[in-house]
Amino acid sequence: MSASTLERLREAARDTFDWATLKPGQREAMEAVVAGRDVLAVMPTGYGKSAIYQVSALLLDGPTVVVSPLISLQQDQVAALEEAGAGAEAVAVNSAQDRRENAEAWRSVGRGRAEFLFLSPEQLAKEDVTNRLQALRPSLFVVDEAHCVSSWGHDFRPDYLALGAAAERVGRPVVIALTATASTPVQAEIVERLGLRDPLVVSRGFDRPNIFLDVVRHPDDAAKRRAVVENVADLPGPGLVYVATRKDTERYAAALAERGLRAAAYHAGRAAAEREEVHRAFLEDELDVVVATSAFGMGIDKPNVRFVVHADAPDSLDSYYQEIGRAGRDGEPARAVLHYRPEDLGVRQYFATTSVDEEALRAVLTAVRRAGELALKDLRERTGLAARKAAGLVNVLQEVGAVRRERRGVAAVGAEAPAGVVDRARELTDSRERINRSRVEMVRGYAETLRCRRQFLLGYFGEPHAGRCGTCDVCAGPEMREDDGVEDVMADTDVLAGTGGLEGADALGGPTPPAGRIRAAGPLPAAPDGDSEDPFPLQAAVEHREWGRGVVMRHEGDRITVFFEREGYKTLGRELIAAQDLLRRV
Repeated sequence: MSASTLERLREAARDTFDWATLKPGQREAMEAVVAGRDVLAVMPTGYGKSAIYQVSALLLDGPTVVVSPLISLQQDQVAALEEAGAGAEAVAVNSAQDRRENAEAWRSVGRGRAEFLFLSPEQLAKEDVTNRLQALRPSLFVVDEAHCVSSWGHDFRPDYLALGAAAERVGRPVVIALTATASTPVQAEIVERLGLRDPLVVSRGFDRPNIFLDVVRHPDDAAKRRAVVENVADLPGPGLVYVATRKDTERYAAALAERGLRAAAYHAGRAAAEREEVHRAFLEDELDVVVATSAFGMGIDKPNVRFVVHADAPDSLDSYYQEIGRAGRDGEPARAVLHYRPEDLGVRQYFATTSVDEEALRAVLTAVRRAGELALKDLRERTGLAARKAAGLVNVLQEVGAVRRERRGVAAVGAEAPAGVVDRARELTDSRERINRSRVEMVRGYAETLRCRRQFLLGYFGEPHAGRCGTCDVCAGPEMREDDGVEDVMADTDVLAGTGGLEGADALGGPTPPAGRIRAAGPLPAAPDGDSEDPFPLQAAVEHREWGRGVVMRHEGDRITVFFEREGYKTLGRELIAAQDLLRRV
């Protein structure tokens, strides 16, 4: 990158957006984009991911296409650009606008007035939309909330699977993928599914030290429910409470209202107008607390959220990190509290179970092969399948290479016997189930660890954190004294040797932690720092003789956690690795 180009980037950031400096990662990403290189940026909300495309776009010819999954999020992004006075108009095309408004947006882009065009992934599935974009010759193709492309991510959306092909159809401009949360395996899937070419991967700012991490364990459901209400009533707001079911949003909201709080329930079953009203009222400080399912998420950019309480365990640490990251975006102290019962994870394990309807899969494959290429609407009519199920089966067939998405629908690929395709689909879904179940077990590990929670959470995302953080219940607990020594009796996931496994605290010969705050005592063992002396440093590519390829995600004392591509997260003891020669670097 020439000095003149770097200076132009700095000038654009300063003069257009009033940013005196660029944060670590922003400048490198902008330089790569202007040089024509794809970028994946993993940065927390508020860090400035959007600046990467906003500033770079001002130095490139051609409009910038921004794919954003929610209309409300598109509206917020357009408003933010207009408020910044970027000197180039931002417009959106979506179903919430009437035909005249959408036509005017297209005209504005075509005449060069609008630099930024916001679209949903569903819009990019339309041939007329991609044809218009191709004629406009966009310079950038931005995928916001890029974790939605990953079926290992916490907010998977099938429509995102087609975005790599859509980028090709509109002329394959530079692609920028942005997300606030993506563990190393999710990052790899984003790169693969979007077809990023030699991308610069920038990951910054996973640690949010202003958020105090807390876990409270409960002996039964009734005790947990009472404690959640008491906890939320005592915390300074505004705040969010996440629950697992729609019914519980209503129950907790009613209980909190009885305590004098301005509380509202939010879930996907409520009317759109009602959800929008809750969203608006919360953003404008007319509510003290919103009790919600995971449906209340993207687009909640409220800086003064003081707490995020989870009344139920999340399905993964990916979703947990994303949800607690909505607290303390102003940099002021905030709190994340997980109310935990081990039994609650049984529900998460149930929903982690996946299977493929083999008969329906054969029907979809047969219909596509007979037609050669088939529109999704025609596919549904020929198979009699509901839209969601048909789309899901097409996704499975696409993943095993039996079909591909085309402009007008789905096309057959190859001539493998249907039985072989079904077998590979079964293997895929079985692997996905193992991965999802391992992710649930990582939640158990976080909730039950007796060592630093921040170290555990950051390690899940492949980011080292040495020593005690001082801002989690374990590190700040009164029971922690330097002269005490307590073994961590909790297996973070299965502690495995070969193909056998030991699950849970009892399997390690230790007691089950009692209800209440889970504490540890004594100094924490120093984790390997990833230097050359450690045979398996963080982010190292490894191979297990049975589980195949993996990536080292976390160190804790004499154990390491590895994410295996086919099996998910596994925790292995270093002594057993050495004794049985379980792993090798690749």
